[in-house]
Amino acid sequence: MTAVRCVDLCKTYCQGDQDIKALDHVSIEIAESGFVCLSAPSGGGKTTLLNAIGGLDIPDSGEVYVAGQRIDNLSKGALAELRLRQIGFVFQAYNLIPVLTARENVEFVMQVQGVAAADRHEKSTAILKEVGLEGLEDRRPAEMSGGQQQRVAVARAIASKPSLVLADEPTANLDSKTSDELMELFTHLNEHHKTTFVIATHDRRVMKYARRLIRMLDGRIVDDIDQRAA
Repeated sequence: MTAVRCVDLCKTYCQGDQDIKALDHVSIEIAESGFVCLSAPSGGGKTTLLNAIGGLDIPDSGEVYVAGQRIDNLSKGALAELRLRQIGFVFQAYNLIPVLTARENVEFVMQVQGVAAADRHEKSTAILKEVGLEGLEDRRPAEMSGGQQQRVAVARAIASKPSLVLADEPTANLDSKTSDELMELFTHLNEHHKTTFVIATHDRRVMKYARRLIRMLDGRIVDDIDQRAA
């Protein structure tokens, strides 16, 4: 089954007196359990495409499907519900709630979903252990390293058991060792939970982990490489 399908996406932004084509007739399909990197220089369109897939940005034209459902024409409420149930997000800046502990950050999504407190506690314990944060459940973000904070962000992203995780420059604030550890964690989650990963990056250390590498330039796809065959 197809996890993501984008059909002829176009998106233009106005920058001063110029029109910038962030997406220029982009079409892609990503299979379930895929592990894909979108690579482009700054302004190349990778983040705009990622945001379109996640329903954070609506294209000017074209169609976006997630798990077989068209999402570019959904209402804001329906999009919010879809993101809550189907899509996990990992951002460059972590976006953790500073006053909450690691456990509370992870449980936040489950609380919004209406999961009972006892179940939230059990699931957050298991998830934090899986991402290597056992014993750090009660620390707040300011008490953790950048790599640990990003692991909390990953745990939060997978807490709702989404079919799709979207990550935007997840290693940008991490050193090379921590970046490798994060990508190994992504690989583990992809292989063991069959979660589809789509990662926007310009970091070559990240690209080497992808099974499929899609290169973009000026809003267009210029290469689509199966790295398993390389």
